[in-house]
Amino acid sequence: MPVTGRSRRAWQGDAVRATPRPRSVLIAAVAGLAALLLGACAQVVPGTAVPDPAGSAPPGLEAFYGQQLTWGPCAPLAATDEDRQIYADPALQCARMQVPLDYAAPHGRTAAIAVLRHAAPASPERIGSLVINPGGPGASGIQTAAYLSSSLASTDVGRRFDIVGFDPRGVGASEPAIRCLNGPERDADRRDDDTDPSPAGVASTEGEERQVVDLCAQRSGLDVLANVGTRDVAKDMDVLRAVLGDPRLTYLGYSYGTRIGSTYAEEFPRNVRAMILDGALDPDQDPTAELVDQGRGFQGAFDAFARNCTTRPNCPLGQDPAQTTRAYQDLTRPLIARPLPLPDGRVMSYGDAQQGTINALYVEAYWPRLTRALSDLRAGNGTGLMTLADEYYERNPDGSYASSQDAFEAIRCVDDPRITDPAQSLARAEAYNQAAPFLDSGRGVSGARDSCAFWPVPPTSQPHVPQVPGLAPPLVVSTTGDPATPYQAGVELARALNGSLLTKIGDEHTAVFQNSTCVDDIATRYLIDNTPAPPGATCPAT
Repeated sequence: MPVTGRSRRAWQGDAVRATPRPRSVLIAAVAGLAALLLGACAQVVPGTAVPDPAGSAPPGLEAFYGQQLTWGPCAPLAATDEDRQIYADPALQCARMQVPLDYAAPHGRTAAIAVLRHAAPASPERIGSLVINPGGPGASGIQTAAYLSSSLASTDVGRRFDIVGFDPRGVGASEPAIRCLNGPERDADRRDDDTDPSPAGVASTEGEERQVVDLCAQRSGLDVLANVGTRDVAKDMDVLRAVLGDPRLTYLGYSYGTRIGSTYAEEFPRNVRAMILDGALDPDQDPTAELVDQGRGFQGAFDAFARNCTTRPNCPLGQDPAQTTRAYQDLTRPLIARPLPLPDGRVMSYGDAQQGTINALYVEAYWPRLTRALSDLRAGNGTGLMTLADEYYERNPDGSYASSQDAFEAIRCVDDPRITDPAQSLARAEAYNQAAPFLDSGRGVSGARDSCAFWPVPPTSQPHVPQVPGLAPPLVVSTTGDPATPYQAGVELARALNGSLLTKIGDEHTAVFQNSTCVDDIATRYLIDNTPAPPGATCPAT
């Protein structure tokens, strides 16, 4: 997820975006496994535990690894009208899986992980489950699996694997949820101008960051914030593997989901059957370098969009490709002083304009929408860009928001090293502006530290090269012009995990099961037969 304005720092965008992700609908965090109340979708059944197929339940976690899920309708997990429509498919089943909130205290408070599956037909050819994570952090895996299963059901993958998605702890329909800002507070946060680089402006921005941190701590709880990192999600995924009855995990992770995958591979290397990592993160990269690379990637995506736009009549950026960054700045910078009133009573801020633009740069199919939205902005109408920004932020028609932004904030703040030195924060912002000049406000660079500098619990991860003895070689897919996760990061991840690399030519974020027959054929062979990508494998643009 790109974050502009006050919270600009490293992020990973969601690979599969359809409708807003579901919000949390059930709290199930009761101390003591024997006293669990799991609602209508699942339960731990005493005396009917299913042994872990790999026989690898860590000491003290046997009850979690041996729990039996009760599958039922998915409708209780739907949070939007669109979700309700697709979750009504009788082929979809949902459950809740119990995990320790703190793996160091497995007999304490628990979390309930929302799980969805589309079962493969009963057949001797069935291999097991394909577990999917769409990225974020903060994206709903159950929603992604529901949408993706509709296109995979009739394929070799859908016939051989149950398609399974889960909402990571704190995310979507899993409970307890991460909660920081309510709808009106998020609206106000988006309206706020944080481009002032003066000492007073920096102090104001940092004061707002501290307020957000305080609200996250109050509304989520320190015990939740301390245990929502990728370290813990990887442990949850091994419990999921066991309760699904799979001796080894078959996994497809997009974007930030590749971090979950590489973390799992290091923690449980011998429990991996096959693993596709698409839109990869370099596990050893410094977060500042990662942010700058991403800024450079979005500048490249903007330039590609702008070149295409200038070949068309009435391009809102003009007809000279060399002037499109300046033309975009001229369109958006006035919003800093004068946010644009909208028919619904809101205003579109400079940050909203940036975020709506970035949202449209993920996939080339959104370029026509962005062209129309910028043309409208030139005419004084901000509705198109605001709609793109609302889609990114997952703002619902009633003014509420999905929890993805809150989850993003919390997970990244415990996953990455923190920048607490104002000078380092300023240098990072300057490097980002140089990498992505189309997002430069023109006011100078603010060195305001983001919320992670004030986060109330310590990080639980650090960048490093994973040690993966015994790991089945993964398939890493990297797109040459991916705006969110640079191509070279995929090269480095494949090298770190001793995997095969598939190069996809294009400017979009992620590629597997997204309309490239070449990519899908290689991915399918790998998932079914563990066939690696051939050396130098490259798929053309689609």
